[in-house]
Amino acid sequence: MSELTTLTSRQTSLTTDALALLKRLIATQSFSREEDRTAVLIDDFLSEKEIPFERLKNNIWAKNRHFDAQKPTVLLNSHHDTVKPNKSWTLDPFEPLERDGKLYGLGSNDAGGCLVSLLATFAYFYDRADMAYNLIIAASAEEEISGRDGLELLLPELPPIDFAIVGEPTEMQLAVAEKGLLVIDCIAHGISGHAARDEGDNAIYKAIKDINWLTTYQFPKVSPTLGPVKLSVTIINAGTQHNVVPDTCTFTIDVRVTEQYTLEEVIETIQANIESEVKPRSIRLKPSSIPIDHPIVKAGIALGRHTYGSPTTSDQAVLNCFSLKCGPGHSGRSHSADEFIYLREIIEGVDGYIRMLEQVL
Repeated sequence: MSELTTLTSRQTSLTTDALALLKRLIATQSFSREEDRTAVLIDDFLSEKEIPFERLKNNIWAKNRHFDAQKPTVLLNSHHDTVKPNKSWTLDPFEPLERDGKLYGLGSNDAGGCLVSLLATFAYFYDRADMAYNLIIAASAEEEISGRDGLELLLPELPPIDFAIVGEPTEMQLAVAEKGLLVIDCIAHGISGHAARDEGDNAIYKAIKDINWLTTYQFPKVSPTLGPVKLSVTIINAGTQHNVVPDTCTFTIDVRVTEQYTLEEVIETIQANIESEVKPRSIRLKPSSIPIDHPIVKAGIALGRHTYGSPTTSDQAVLNCFSLKCGPGHSGRSHSADEFIYLREIIEGVDGYIRMLEQVL
């Protein structure tokens, strides 16, 4: 932890506290919809800093001391739920273990390191009276399952948000766009009949025709950061027995939507070009983006970071404002066995968030 010597005494203290909190979070089970105990730990962290907070189910949020309703507001957000550990773990997922400059434990990388770095950053700015923006921290639940009782539940309680920083492991690089997720269930309708005779209207053949269109069609607008919209047929089911022509065939489409299209536009295009019945499961998880010339992006670029588009979905999907995904850790370690984050990444996270925001706030 020699890197701490490069920080101010205030940053050093907050970074040390952030690391201690991360270890407590790792040691406390917090699967999605079961985050009540980690919510208490976050409550305690804010209370120790004498920061008033509010709680809605397992979501905790707080405003800066000199909050001014006449100023625009910046949201700092990350989540404290985790996935369940897979069977390949060789370590105790709930034992925070420091080894070779790494901190092992479930949720250390996704997204505990981001969350505690953002909490430390919020505490750093909490008392500042000279900021052009308000600052809100939100530690949210149910991100790993895109649940409705996470950030989506909390947003109506918050003031209007000008832009957000969403803490996910990006190695502190700048994810300026993120694909949305659209899952569509389709039903091809036919007429049943006996397979031995020339009768019926085979629903499988109708589905094949539609699937062929889905696998060859290309949406004309291509995102400069995310590339094209991606369509994948991932599930198909039909038939009851070998000698009956099936009257229905169901299939599911996984659609990763770029900021070039709304989810509604994608649905309309598919409906206009296939015969099967189209039933979207939800239109909640929207694509998101932030302009390259936005002040927070320019601040990150000035610190030597690069921009890119992220194919994975986060809580950005439920926001209705510009948002930047950025945080310590590496996305490739998320949900992996023996998950870890480098200790230096926590230091870099706190320092990086502070330096970016100092150029904007």
